[in-house]
Amino acid sequence: MKHLLQYFLLLFLIPKICFTIIPAVHSLCTKDQQLSLLHLKKSLQFSHDPDSDSYPTKVISWNSSTDCCSWLGVNCSSDGHVVGLDLSSEAINDGIDDSSSLFDLQHLQSLNLADNHFTYGTRIPSAIGKLVNLRYLNLSSCSFYGSIPKSIANLTQLVGLHLGLNMFSGSIDSISWENLTNLGEREAKKTKGILGEYSRGEICSHIDDVDISAQGAQWCQALSSSLPNLRVLSMSGTNLMSY
Repeated sequence: MKHLLQYFLLLFLIPKICFTIIPAVHSLCTKDQQLSLLHLKKSLQFSHDPDSDSYPTKVISWNSSTDCCSWLGVNCSSDGHVVGLDLSSEAINDGIDDSSSLFDLQHLQSLNLADNHFTYGTRIPSAIGKLVNLRYLNLSSCSFYGSIPKSIANLTQLVGLHLGLNMFSGSIDSISWENLTNLGEREAKKTKGILGEYSRGEICSHIDDVDISAQGAQWCQALSSSLPNLRVLSMSGTNLMSY
């Protein structure tokens, strides 16, 4: 009887010991994705203007002890790849260039950097063209200067592109817009978000407050021939110059 009691106690204790030694914890985030995000966090610089309406709340909470798929501003696929990154209104003013680990996130489908006022002279990195799976890109109100990089034509999956409230210059027809054939296509009847609210088939590109120097006939012809699905193009506040 004594041996029988010891046997039952052993059966009861072994599972307890095993579960204590080997906790059943499974992270969704892949290691390389987490490292890329942590490197991005380390490289970013933030504005400390007390009069600013925006301040970092998402990125500063990222840490290596938690699953990156649970981080603020980060969305992951079922296999642990980062597919959505919302860094809007984070008071970012520097730290994203062609060498940024942001461009290692090859599975990104949505990137929102809106309302981050980068330092004077900052351009959209040409490495943006590496994110070939992007469907939504919002770079509005970032104070970007210079020309829109030609590499943006590599983003052939783009459905929504928002470039408003920047200080661009250059010719709009220097970009191969004909590659962006999905612009203007929507999967939902109504969508609210980085592009505002539009009906299916109406969105192409929303460009506000830019300086695009080109003959009107040139950029009009380039857009009309390259983007047959174009139904709405907003260029309010632009400073178009003709010769």
